[in-house]
Order: sequence, then C-alpha cells, then structure tokens
Amino acid sequence: MSEAMIGFAAMLLLMALRLPIAFSMAVVGLVGIAALRSWPAAYSSATTEMVDIAKYTMSVVPLFVLMGNFVTRAGMSRELYRAAYAFVGHRRGGLAMSTILACAGFGAICGSSIATCATMAKVAMPEMRRFGYADSFAAGSIAAGGTLGILIPPSVILVLYGIMTEQSIGALFAAGVIPGLVATGFYLAASMITTARRPELGPPGERTTARQRLHALRSIWTVLLLFALVMGGIYGGLFTPTEAAGVGATGGFLFALARGRLGWAELSDVLVETACTTAMLFAIVIGASIFSNFINYTTMPSDLQQFVSRFDLHPIGVIVAICLVYVVLGTAMEELSMMLLTVPIFFPLVTYLGFDPIWFGVLVVCVVEIGMISPPVGMNIFVLKSVIPDVPTSAIWDGVTPFVLADLLRLAVLIAFPAITLWLPKTLGL
Repeated sequence: MSEAMIGFAAMLLLMALRLPIAFSMAVVGLVGIAALRSWPAAYSSATTEMVDIAKYTMSVVPLFVLMGNFVTRAGMSRELYRAAYAFVGHRRGGLAMSTILACAGFGAICGSSIATCATMAKVAMPEMRRFGYADSFAAGSIAAGGTLGILIPPSVILVLYGIMTEQSIGALFAAGVIPGLVATGFYLAASMITTARRPELGPPGERTTARQRLHALRSIWTVLLLFALVMGGIYGGLFTPTEAAGVGATGGFLFALARGRLGWAELSDVLVETACTTAMLFAIVIGASIFSNFINYTTMPSDLQQFVSRFDLHPIGVIVAICLVYVVLGTAMEELSMMLLTVPIFFPLVTYLGFDPIWFGVLVVCVVEIGMISPPVGMNIFVLKSVIPDVPTSAIWDGVTPFVLADLLRLAVLIAFPAITLWLPKTLGL
C-alpha cells in the first residue's frame, strides 16, 4: 500500500509542476515498476501498452469521435434546439429546458460532453440572451446539459470503460439509456424549480403553433435515423460496436456532405481535429495503463479488499465512499484521466463485493459528469468560458449549482435502485 501512496503523491507533484497528466502517470508508472521489479520489466510494460493501443477494439474511439465531428459540422444541433424549443420554449425557463433536451439529443449522436457543450453554447446562448435570460442560469444549463453527451450512448467513456474491464460495450450502451433519460428529467426539474423560485432568471419565450411544431419534428429525421442506424445495428446484431462506429462516421459524413457543409477545407479541419482528440485520448490511456500496471504490482488492490473484510463494511457504504472519492477527485482532475486512473483500483473491489460491473460503469460515468461541472476544474466550465468569454467564471459556477444538486440526488437514486440501470440490458439479453 505504501508504494502505491508514494506513487500517487509523485504523480500529483508532477501534475502540480504542470507536466501533462498523461506523462505524469506514465513517468511514475515506469519508475515505479522499475523500482518494484526491474527496468527491463518497466520497458516491457510500456512497450506492451503502446502496442495494445493499436488493437482493433480501440478503433471504436476515433470513429465515434469522427462521427461526432461530422455531426457537429452538419449543423444538426440547431435543428434539435429548434425542435425542443417548439414544445417547451414558451414556458418559464423553457429555453433552458430546450437546451437540455437538445443536449440530450445531440449527445445521442455525438458521444462527447465537451463537443456538446461547445456546440450548444453557440446555438442556445444567443437565443436565451435575446429573451432576457440571466447569463449565469443560461450558461449553467448549457454546461450541465453538455454532460449528457458522455452518458447517453454512444459514449466514448463507456467504450473505454468496457475495453479496460472487458465488459460488453453493447450492454454498457444499453445500461446508459435510462440513467441518461433520468438525468435529463432531473435537469429539467432543476430548471423548473429554479425559475419558479426566481422567475427573472428565465422568462418564457414565444409560443409556437401546432404546424411549427410538426415542421420542427420533421427537421430532426436525420438525427433519429443516425441514432437508429448505430444503436439499432448493434442490438439487432447487424454489426459490432466498432463496425457501428464506422457506420455512424460514414453516416455523419454523408449528411454533412449532402447539406453542403463539408468542403475540402472543412473536411481537413474535421480530420485534423479528430486526430488531435484521438492522440490526446490515446496518450492518456497509455499513461494510465502504465500507472495501473504499477499499482497492480503493489499490494493496494488486495489491501483494499482485506480492509473491507476486516472491518465488515456494508457494501453500499463502500460504494458511497468510492463515489465520494470520485467527487473529490473530480474537483481537481480531468475526468477521463480520473476514470482511467481509478477504475483499475476500484473495479476489483467492486466485483469482489458482488456488484454488477455494468452498473458500476454507469455509476462511474455519472460521478464523472458531476466532476465536469464542479469547481475548480470542471472541464465544461472552461470549455464554456472559451466560447462565451464575456460571462464571468463565477457566474457560471453560480448557474450550475442547481444542476450539481440534481446530479447528487440522481446519483443517490441510481445507487439505491440498481434496476434502473440494469433493466434494459437484461431485457435485451445482454
């Protein structure tokens, strides 16, 4: 256990010295393995992790990233926002609710929280300002809604969790559907309660006619088709998740091309952005894998199991403690790195206690969502600040507070009722 704690302290020190987290984890892991075993063992471990990143199953990550970039380029986010606005925009806080619903729909075909947040900020913020919404509440709804992109399938984080723990990606995708809908419902409730208490934050928008609503629904057929193609293909047995990612990327490319949004310059931008994002993700995965190998050489995983057995801790109490650790880490660490770093430590303990690994995977993503809008290092907050620099960071933190509370309540519900997460995978026989 002591070797692992020294490793964590060294990694945090390197991060404090502004070394990128991927390299911090890799350096500590490499030196740690060398100290516990030998330098040849350390070099072998690093080489193995670098080679493994090129395996077939990992190709699902850049393909889903590419699909999200094509979808963003195709302008589907604006159509989703218009459709949501047509039905709830006339209510008090309706534009914030429209933003959350549009984020949920966009997340279903994008799979990235950061992309969802950045895209919807450009679409929704001008409209909310036009109707007199407070910048804090408007920005808070966008930041919170953006987190839905990593839970509602397809989700890159669920893919990485599945690869790390050797769980079915199809089962994880199915398990994320209902919690994603629950999260959307909790966010809508938070918007309604907030504007009921303080109506000046979110005045109602314009009421739309039945004809306008029908037209808005017709305009999102491409979104529904792409989602049905990817998810229906997986659960219908037509193709694997990796093949589904390829089909989704092709579909996004064709839609963007058909709409005239994809010239040579735009295609080059999409490919470069996808390559940069993939390189960043893979660097973090390699660094986390090397560090995880170091942790596995220590006694930390078995020590945690012995600790739980010795003190006869209630399994649910252990899960709550793990969630609290994630919430604390989420205030200081980037979310993907946090998941890749901690899952190898907590996963053996969770399975030892008899919990379903699919349920735990969704739970991890839900806690990561909280971290994405929690101070001081909420990734969505900084993405939002880069898109709307005139809104003070303090105002954004104030705006996300009701949504963080909604997230904590939703987390408690998912812990108390695992059937919410597991019902759909079991029904589909996954």
